[in-house]
Amino acid sequence: MKNYIGNPLQIRGAERYVLQGAKGEGMHFLYIRNGKGLELWLSLDRAGDVSRLNFKGDNMGFFAPCGYVAPQYYDEKGAGFLKSFTAGFFTTCGLAAVGSPCTDDGEELGLHGTISNIPAELLMIEETDEALTVKLKIRDTAVFGRKLVLNRKYTFSYTENEFEVEDTVTNEGDATSPYMILYHCNMGYPLVCENSIVKIPHSSVVGRNEYAQSQIDTALKVAEPQSNFEEKCYYFDVEEKEGRANAGIFSPLVNKGMVMSYDKKELPLFTEWQMFGKTDYVLGLEPGNCTPDGRDVLRRNGTLKFIEAGESRRTAVKFSFTDDKADYENKF
Repeated sequence: MKNYIGNPLQIRGAERYVLQGAKGEGMHFLYIRNGKGLELWLSLDRAGDVSRLNFKGDNMGFFAPCGYVAPQYYDEKGAGFLKSFTAGFFTTCGLAAVGSPCTDDGEELGLHGTISNIPAELLMIEETDEALTVKLKIRDTAVFGRKLVLNRKYTFSYTENEFEVEDTVTNEGDATSPYMILYHCNMGYPLVCENSIVKIPHSSVVGRNEYAQSQIDTALKVAEPQSNFEEKCYYFDVEEKEGRANAGIFSPLVNKGMVMSYDKKELPLFTEWQMFGKTDYVLGLEPGNCTPDGRDVLRRNGTLKFIEAGESRRTAVKFSFTDDKADYENKF
C-alpha cells in the first residue's frame, strides 16, 4: 500500500485535535480511522473514553443533549454527573464508586464515580501494519485519599473492524480501597431503532426494580421513542462461548451491528439500560464488576469488590462491527 499513498493519514491513523466553542472549549481528542470503515474519537480530557464512533458512515453511539463538556464543569454532587454526561459510545464508571449517589463509609459519592471526568495522560501512539496502539494513564488520586491509577491501552485493528480497550487499575496507596468498574456502553440511533436485534445470551435475567421486573418480557426488545418513558435496567447472567461472554445489537435499518466480547471472570456482571425516551433514546450494554445500585447497597449485600495496596486488576472489552447479519448471528 505504501507505494500508492503520500502519507499514511490518507488512509488511516491517529490525528490530535483541540475543540473550540461552548463548554467543550479546549478539549483534546484523538481522531482515529482504521482504513476499513471504522472512525472514532477518543476524549483525552475525559479518561480517554470513546465519545463518538461511526462505522462505514453510520453512527453507532448515543451523543447526549449536553454534548461535549470539559471536566472543569463536572459536578460530582448527587446526580450532577448527568449535566456533563456526554455518554458517547462508552463512558467509564468507577473507580471507587459506580451507580446511584450515596454516602458509604463516611464518604459522599456522586453518580457513577469520578474517573470519566479526569483527563488522561497520553503516553504513546504506536503503529504497525496490523494495528494502531494508544496508551494512556488516568490518576484517580488525592492527598489523604485513595490512589487508584488506571493504565489504559487501546488496540485498533487495521485488518478487521474491531478494537479492544484493556485497562489495568493499580492501587498505589497504602490502604485497601473499594474497586468498582463498569463500561457504560451507549448504543444510539440508527444502530438503535424499534427493529434492532439485541442479543445477550443468558441463563437468567432480573429487573432492577419492580417496574422493570413487571416488564421483563421487553428485556431484549427495543421500543420507538416515547414521551415520559420510564427507564428500565436488567441484570443478566451472561452465558459464555469459548470462554468469552458476548452481547450485541444489529440494526436492519442500516444493516450494521456491534458485538462486545469480554472475560466474565474479570467482568462477572452485566447491566442492560433501556432509555427509549424522545431525544433521550439509548440502549446501554454495560459489563462490569458491579451493578449500578450504589456502593452502599453493594457493601450491605456483600458484593462490593476491593483492591489491596499495591495490587493491580485487569479488565478488557473487545468491540467488533459488521455489516453482515449472518456474521452477527454467528458470533453468538
